[in-house]
Amino acid sequence: MTISLITVSYNSAATLAHTIASVRNQDYKDIEYIVVDGASKDNTLSIIRQNEDVITKWISEPDKGIYDAMNKALRMATGEVVGIINSDDFYHTDNILSQIANAFEDENVDAVFGDLVFVDSANLDKVVRTYSSRGWHPGKFARGFMPAHPTFFVRKKFYDQFGLFKTDYRIAADYELLIRFLYVNKLRYHYLPLTMVTMRRGGASTGGIKSTIILNDEIIRACRENGIRTNVFKVYPKYFIKVFELFTS
Repeated sequence: MTISLITVSYNSAATLAHTIASVRNQDYKDIEYIVVDGASKDNTLSIIRQNEDVITKWISEPDKGIYDAMNKALRMATGEVVGIINSDDFYHTDNILSQIANAFEDENVDAVFGDLVFVDSANLDKVVRTYSSRGWHPGKFARGFMPAHPTFFVRKKFYDQFGLFKTDYRIAADYELLIRFLYVNKLRYHYLPLTMVTMRRGGASTGGIKSTIILNDEIIRACRENGIRTNVFKVYPKYFIKVFELFTS
């Protein structure tokens, strides 16, 4: 099966080549790789052009934010399965996609996800936090937990059937989409017990107190819009568990 991989970028010259290399090095080769750039002003476009042998399709134009860019890429995707790899992330090993493809050989599997690690951006060998999706189930949405979205792969037909990212969310459109797919529409998911993605520490959802408040407000909104009852007293205690993840790393 063809796996469509999506990367959205904006002024990502410092990290994009590493992301692309991790795609290039995968031992699974039936890949449609789509890069959507938001009209970067740095050297990003040069890096994209230098890697056109691995990038199947790319565009560079202004967008209305990261989720608008992701939606553009999803409309371009033609593979049976779709995954998203951010422009400052990379696959943890070179056999991730082959294991994902094997999981989707089961026709009863609609979606797959696994684990990821956060690393120090100045030392990519230093793991600072482990994000495990082990033991996750849809009942945890109400408490602010979702599977690690950068590890989430799903059959493309469900984007066509259930919709794309909602662009009026600033940070948590991925949370809302996963609720829609896994809770509301009850897609059959499979957890792969392996570290799939390495993320540099930082980003919109881990960018300080203001981002944390916006994120959790949107998580509560996403739950309520999809029929899940929750509140701040259910969502915020998750940070005690996140502190434990720092120690286990």
